[in-house]
Amino acid sequence: MSGFVGVLMLDTAFPRIPGDAGNADSYPFPVRLRVVPGAGSTEIVQGTAPPPALTAAFIDAARALEAEGAVGLVSTCGFLVHIQEELAAAVKIPVMLSALSLYPALRLASGNRPVGILTASRQSLLAGGLASAGIDPAAVHVAGVQGCTAFAEAILRPKSEQPDTLNAEAIGTYCASLAAGMVAKDPRLACFLLECGNLPPYADRIRQATGRPVFGIGDAAALLWRGAQG
Repeated sequence: MSGFVGVLMLDTAFPRIPGDAGNADSYPFPVRLRVVPGAGSTEIVQGTAPPPALTAAFIDAARALEAEGAVGLVSTCGFLVHIQEELAAAVKIPVMLSALSLYPALRLASGNRPVGILTASRQSLLAGGLASAGIDPAAVHVAGVQGCTAFAEAILRPKSEQPDTLNAEAIGTYCASLAAGMVAKDPRLACFLLECGNLPPYADRIRQATGRPVFGIGDAAALLWRGAQG
C-alpha cells in the first residue's frame, strides 16, 4: 500500500475528538490533514458556495496534497459539496468533499426508501446544499443539530469564539434522540447519512437508537483509499 487520503479541513479551534473527520486517528489508513486558513464554520456552513478566494484556497490545498502523493481527497465539512465539481476538475485524483456524495448509492441500496440526513444546519442544507449535491428534497428527511446548544456553541461560532472543550455526551444524546424521532415519524426510513464531519463520533449512538445503518465522510474516504490499493 502507498499514498494517503488527503483531508481538507476547515479552520477551527474546537476539539477534534476520535471519530471526527479532522482527527487523523479516525481513519484506519494513512491520511494527511490540511487546514485551509480563513475557512471557518461560519464561512462554509452556508446555502451557497464560499467566496472565490476561499474556493481558490481549497483548490490550492487540494493540488498540494495531490503533489505530495494523495490518492484521493475528502473534507471535514459536507457543505463543501458546493465546490465539489470545481475542485474535482482541478486535480487528477478522486474527490468526495462531502458525505452527500454517497447519497445516490445509498438510495439505490435502500430500494429507493427515504434516507435520513443529519446536518450541521438544516436551513443551509435546504437553502442550497441538497441542490448542489443533486439530491431531491422530497426523497430525504433532513434534520439539523443546530438546535443542540453544545454543538452550536462549539462548532457553529467564529473560530475566535470556539471553546477548547466539547460536551460530546450532550451532542451524542441530542443526535440519538433526533434520529429516533425521525424513524418514529417515518418507519420507512432506511439509513442515515451524516452531512457533517463532526457527527461521526455519534454514529454508534444513532445506530443503537434507530436500528438503522449510518454512513459518513469516513466511508467516502475508505472508498477512495481501497480503490487506490493494488
